[in-house]
Parts: sequence; C-alpha cells; structure tokens
Amino acid sequence: MVADPLPERFGALSLDAFLDRLASSDPVPGGGSASAVAGSVAAALVTMVTELSSGRPRFVDHESMYAWTRSEGNRLSKRLLAIADEDARAYGGFAAARKLPRDTDAERAARTHALQVAARDASEVPLACLAACRDVVAAAEALAGRSNVNAASDVLVAALLGEAAAGGAAANVRINLPSVGDEAFATELTEKVDELLHDVARLVSRAREVVISEEVREPLLEVAAT
Repeated sequence: MVADPLPERFGALSLDAFLDRLASSDPVPGGGSASAVAGSVAAALVTMVTELSSGRPRFVDHESMYAWTRSEGNRLSKRLLAIADEDARAYGGFAAARKLPRDTDAERAARTHALQVAARDASEVPLACLAACRDVVAAAEALAGRSNVNAASDVLVAALLGEAAAGGAAANVRINLPSVGDEAFATELTEKVDELLHDVARLVSRAREVVISEEVREPLLEVAAT
C-alpha cells in the first residue's frame, strides 16, 4: 500500500498541494491522475469559452449549442476530477496486490488472481478517462468557429489539452492490459482505445484548422453532428 493515504479528493487540494504531491516520491497521484486533471482543465476551458460567447447578439444562433457545451464542460470537469481519484485508488489496489505473499502455491495463485482483478480495474479507469477526454475535445471542436473570436485560442488549448490527456490515459490502459490475463478483454479494450484516439485526433485536427484559418461556421443542426 502507499504509505501516505490518499486525500478524500484531489480536487479538494490547492493547486500547489496537488503539484507538490505529484512531484513527490509517492507513486500516486501519477500519470493517470495527471491526465485526468489535465482533461478537467480542458473541460473548464470549454465552459469558459461558452460563457464568453453566450448571451451575445452576434452568437444568438448558437445558443442551443452553448446550452450543450456549458452542460458538457461542467459535467466533464467534475467527472474527470473524480476519475483522478479513481485512478489513484486503482493503482493503489494494484500495488497492494503486488505485495501479497507468494511463498506457497496457494499464495501465488491468490496473488495472481488479485493482480489480474486489480489490473482490470487499472485498465478500465483510464479508459473512462479517455472516453471523457474525447467528449471534451468534441465540445471544443464544436465551439471552434462558433464562439467569441477573442477566445479562439482558448478553444484550441482546450482541444490540445484534451488530446494530451487522452494520450496519457490511453498509455495507462495499454500498459496494464498484459497483467489482466484475459486476451479477449485486452483485445476489446485495445480496439476501444484505438477508436477513441482516432476520433480525438480527427476532432483536434478540425478544431486546429478552424481556429488557425479563422473560419466562421454555421450553427450545428444537431449536437451529434460533431
């Protein structure tokens, strides 16, 4: 187990306190939690751009979309902070399983089973992070060319942060899969990771293109159009 217990919530820490903890020799929070926090920041930027755009006559045709991006930004920011905690606990469970005794055949079998269960959890949590980051990037892409031009760079930052967070989460899924001991499960999650990363890359590329070209886009007819 990790010697220093986890706080109730990483989100309850000050930024200084979280970064100090991240920089310490403790294994948690680590890259998984850092990815989730980065994704949460990206989601907050989505909400910020929405608030800087909503209620302005120039963007009145986008108000229905803003209702969605505001809701998504708030929801995903909270969800990703929760995932940061979940990731730390998942790794703690895996670390605890690694320390189980293995002197007898029974102990070794019990340890292997515990490791496989913990590894499955440690794979599923970052997959949830990756999926949430994909949703953040989708909201940022929707805002590109449909929001306050003075916040265009913030839209792109949200997309890029979401992409980085997604990449970090994907790496954590992949590194834990070999320990699960279930080839079918590993194949299924690998396919999901590849699909989500492809979607993220597509959305970020489009957001970058729109922001750099200063393209003004028509209102979304449906949120699913992203």
